[in-house]
Amino acid sequence: MTVRDATIDDVPALLAIHNEAVRTTTAIWDEDEVDLDDRRTWFVERQAAGFPVLVAEVDGVVAGYSSFGPWRPKSGYRHTVENSLYVLAAHHGHGLASVLLDTLLLRAREAGLHRMMAMIESSNTLSIGLHERRGFRVVGQMDEVGTKFGRWLDLTVMQLDL
Repeated sequence: MTVRDATIDDVPALLAIHNEAVRTTTAIWDEDEVDLDDRRTWFVERQAAGFPVLVAEVDGVVAGYSSFGPWRPKSGYRHTVENSLYVLAAHHGHGLASVLLDTLLLRAREAGLHRMMAMIESSNTLSIGLHERRGFRVVGQMDEVGTKFGRWLDLTVMQLDL
């Protein structure tokens, strides 16, 4: 496995990973898949703002990605970011998420950021556990603030002091 900065050529793979999560999980609360233009715009905006987009490659195939971006749009929040982390289902359980998150945390610390937030659907105990093992702590629980697949979703709010 190799973790590296994503390039514009990785956008189709980022799209596939994103849309798999939309279709099959509650990790992303969107109900509709997006197109290549949407992911390209997202990637270009992240790059322009100086936010990393990392990919994990396994045997030359992009199998997961992570990023962080603004937590809230007001300038006073500029030292706090929110992370995103997704791995193709076929690659779950092989440590990709751990390496992606560790690398992302290193980048956040190098950038001099103060806090990282993780907003995780509350039944996703694997992601909550991964974040806890990296020092994130639960700072909030929001009940039934979203819906997907015909059910209400709870949100666990986690925070890491960088």
